[in-house]
Amino acid sequence: MSGWNDVARLDEFEAGRAKLLEIDGAKIAVYRLHDGCHALEDICTHDGGELASGCVEGEEVICPRHGAHFSIRTGEALTAPAYEPVYKFPVRVENGMVQVRDDRWD
Repeated sequence: MSGWNDVARLDEFEAGRAKLLEIDGAKIAVYRLHDGCHALEDICTHDGGELASGCVEGEEVICPRHGAHFSIRTGEALTAPAYEPVYKFPVRVENGMVQVRDDRWD
């Protein structure tokens, strides 16, 4: 089981912009929405594009390569050309610090 990893202080997050973190080779994009923070693997399931550099519209991130939309909340692929979800990581806020854990191998 992986421990919790610091991303940034909650007040450092900008609307519409992801903070990036790498844990054991996995690139993770962390977003702040109105209800809290969410973390997705930073890879489009269509062709491997980096989601963190995509536009955020509401609760969706749009892959900059071919325009697939993903739910920031769930990782679900919402539009073609992506059909598979991206992995969603657990997130917590401890003493104002946003933290992510890689639980894929638990």
